[in-house]
Amino acid sequence: MTAETARTPEPPATAAHAAAAIEVAHLVKVYKATRAVDDISFSVARGSITGLLGGNGAGKTTTIAMIMGLVLPTAGRIRVLGHDMPERRADVLGRINFESPYVDMPSRLTVRQNLRVFGKLYDVPDLPGRIAELAADLDLGDFLDRPSGKLSAGQKTRVALAKALINRPELLLLDEPTASLDPDTADWIRSHLETYCRQHGASILLASHNMLEVERLCDRVIIMKRGRIEDDDAPAAIMARYNRATLEEVFLDVARGRARGEEQGDQPA
Repeated sequence: MTAETARTPEPPATAAHAAAAIEVAHLVKVYKATRAVDDISFSVARGSITGLLGGNGAGKTTTIAMIMGLVLPTAGRIRVLGHDMPERRADVLGRINFESPYVDMPSRLTVRQNLRVFGKLYDVPDLPGRIAELAADLDLGDFLDRPSGKLSAGQKTRVALAKALINRPELLLLDEPTASLDPDTADWIRSHLETYCRQHGASILLASHNMLEVERLCDRVIIMKRGRIEDDDAPAAIMARYNRATLEEVFLDVARGRARGEEQGDQPA
């Protein structure tokens, strides 16, 4: 009997588990003396787009890495698509994907070669057909056989999105997906993400510093600060609670320690 077949059977998912794309309970990550993530709990409904906001060092990227099973939590529990992570990564990884403009693909490989590599990792059926489909959807045709290292920032972002969609994921984890893009390209990427979620019932957890992007895309926003969750609600509800017209103003309030609804000219006591 192999280790794989000898695994303890996973308990059946409850109705809440079945409905959630992600469930995080009392999650903690400690690096030496630093609590990068400090006892956070939240769930992401299937078919939803949830924003994960916070300044640099808030714990967003560490949280995403733990959800993907790349970083082991110090404490707490994570379930992704009904499976415990990281214990059941093998049951989940083929159904999720990740995109970040800060993660480069092998620069000497062409776009087609890179997509072929990732497609084989995900065991994508009819891989040439899937690459052709993505090339048409994301307008990659003109540079499909160009080395990835010779692409513009906008082209690289479209290729990164193609890589993230190669396996038709049920869950997308996105880290600043439109960083450094011109407004037209960024808007194009957002529209494609909205269309993909609508057509496939996919879920997205989106870490971003672009508040207009979050307001447009997200059904719900989780705001983190120093490893903890400061607020969690629909964008309109959060803006109303802080008496602000935009999420950017809310973000500044949280970053600067202002109380909810406090006037911007006032200082906290």
